[in-house]
Formats: sequence, C-alpha cells, structure tokens
Amino acid sequence: MTAVKDANRQIARLQALQLHCMAGMRRRRSDPHELACEFAIALRITDTRAGAMLAAAEALAQRLPRTFRLMDQGKFDLYRAMKVTDGTSHLSDRHARMVDYLLEHRLEDKNPTQVRKATAYAATKIDPEGAMNRLAQRKSERRVNLQHQSEGISRLTVDNLSADKAAAAYLRVDKIARALKTGNEKRTLDQLRADVAIDLLLSGKGGVAEQTEVYLYVDLKTYLGLNDNPAELAGHGHIPAELARHIATGPDTTVRRVITDPLTGQVIEVGKFRYRPSIDVEEFVRVRDRECRQPGCPRPAHNCLTETTGSGPEDADSTLSYCLRHRRLKNRADWSYEVMPDGKLIVTTPTGEKAESAPPPLHDPQPTPEHPEEERLGA
Repeated sequence: MTAVKDANRQIARLQALQLHCMAGMRRRRSDPHELACEFAIALRITDTRAGAMLAAAEALAQRLPRTFRLMDQGKFDLYRAMKVTDGTSHLSDRHARMVDYLLEHRLEDKNPTQVRKATAYAATKIDPEGAMNRLAQRKSERRVNLQHQSEGISRLTVDNLSADKAAAAYLRVDKIARALKTGNEKRTLDQLRADVAIDLLLSGKGGVAEQTEVYLYVDLKTYLGLNDNPAELAGHGHIPAELARHIATGPDTTVRRVITDPLTGQVIEVGKFRYRPSIDVEEFVRVRDRECRQPGCPRPAHNCLTETTGSGPEDADSTLSYCLRHRRLKNRADWSYEVMPDGKLIVTTPTGEKAESAPPPLHDPQPTPEHPEEERLGA
C-alpha cells in the first residue's frame, strides 16, 4: 500500500506541473477556447476535458494558490482540486482566495465528495449574499447532456435544473412508472422510470416516439443476419449486430444503399447517386465522414456543416464535415488544415502540433490477393 500511496503523490506532483505549464501558456494567449483545442490535440483528449483542465489551471494559479501548493506537495490530486475550482468558479477573486485560505488545512484527507461539500459550505459562509446569484448563474447554465458509452448504451442527463423542478419532474415520472407496475409487468421500477422518461421526451405523452434522424452503418450480411459484425451508430461508435438489426428493421426506418471500395472500405457511392455529383456532395460527405473531421471530435456529421478545405475544387474530395466550433477554428489564420490526396486531413496548431483524421472504413479493407486467378478458382 505504501508504494501505491507514493505513486499517487508522484501523480499529483506531475499533474501540478502540467497545470503550471497550462496556466503559463494561458497568460500568453488571449483565446482560451482556441488554446483548449490545442491542448485537446496535443494530449489526445476531448475539447471539453481540455477546457476544464485549462480553467482549473487558471483558477489554481490565480485564485487558489494554497490548493495549488497542496498539489505541488503531492498531497492533493487533480480530480479533487477540480472540485474546489468548480465550487469557487462563481466567486469573486477575493472571495475565492478566502475560501482557499479556509480550506488549506482541511482538504488533504478528504475524498472528492467531502471536498465538494466542504467547498460549498465555505463558499456559502464567505459569500452568503452571493448564494442566490450563484444559483441563478448555475440555472443559466442548464443544459441537456448526451454521453455515449459502450455496447450501444448512452447516458442522457439534464444538468443544472432548479431543485423544485427536478423533484417535480422525477415525481411525475415515478408516478407514471408506479401506475404501470402491475402484476404482469416484468420491468423493475428503475427500468420503468427510464422508459417513461424517454417516452415523454420523444412523444410528450409516453406513447409513440417521434421520428428522428440518426445514421446507422451496417454491412449487408449483418443486416440480413448472415453474420454478426458490429455496426456503427454515428456519434456513438460500434453497437452489437442484434441491436443494429433491431434499429434497421424498425417500422419507421429508411434504408439506403452505401457502396464501398472493397480494398479500402471507404464510401464511393450513396443510394442511387454516383460519386461526386455536385448536387449531392453534402449528403455524400456526411455519410462518408460520419463525424466532425476535427481530430478527436465525436459530433455526428449529420449535425455538422460541410465546407471546402484548401484551395481545390468544391467536390467531395475537398469538402469535409465540421461542427460549428471547429469550423470557426478552421477559418483562423494561425491554424492549418490540409487535405491529402488520400482524403486524410492534417491539422497543424499554432504551436506546431499536428494531428490527423480520416473517415474510418465501413469494413475491414480486403487486400488484393497475390495470385488473383488462384483466389478465383479457390486454389
């Protein structure tokens, strides 16, 4: 156990060093969002994670020096430190430093939940009049958040609701779920609550779902039940074949043919439309790309914009999918976006970091056999 604890202290010190470097770069740069995108590429993490780390680095360096010192000493790791930065983010600099002073000798032995509670208590004690302002600020940041997980499962949450509305919504869902829990109902209450909540969102009345558009990629043999290759749900990732067939054979599902190059697995034709007709470039590009082409961005292509990259002709080779954030980034003078002849995108950040992205093949490439005649004859 001693070795594990020693390793944890070393990790905390290295995390502190990383945050010091990030804070130093932030002082020299005017746009934190652009810098977060650079960190995301350099560290191979998401923009959201990079932005959170950058905000924590800035807060620790400028507003919470005592908490930062605990990290330097290996007594406090990044995860717990971010509970402090999050809990003081709505305070003035002066009040944040006062909270930092109060917590200096009270954090080291606390777990993350205890750190969060201690920070909230200290913030309220230091700035009781600002509590309602902080509540209003948090409510203004309310949002719906979708997190894709493995094996065809996702998490959908509504964050930063006022407590009364959240409680009322839960009670409504719970009441409907309990009414459905009859003697023949095999679903648990938790399962019923989840089903009721999603039905209410999709139809407004817990009934038939409204039609929405998602892109599902499944090979023909899997669709026909001849094999069980994983399929791909755009923006989510791979899902089991059985789930893919369930989605693909639904009563409101529209199936379109996508033809791929057997040697590369890349899309060459969508539906009845041939490759590169100008009128259908956008649709082709979205089907081919599946996600935003910014390296590491998981936003589905059908929620993105398409835009020509480089100075070449406006065809499918030079047109790529970008979400709104990365489309803005692409058009900045200090970022370089270059499309290679094979369709690969190379992004170069202002600090010289490079990252690549290419549409993943819809199936494993099938190399040409060394002796095609023997292959054809089954030799």
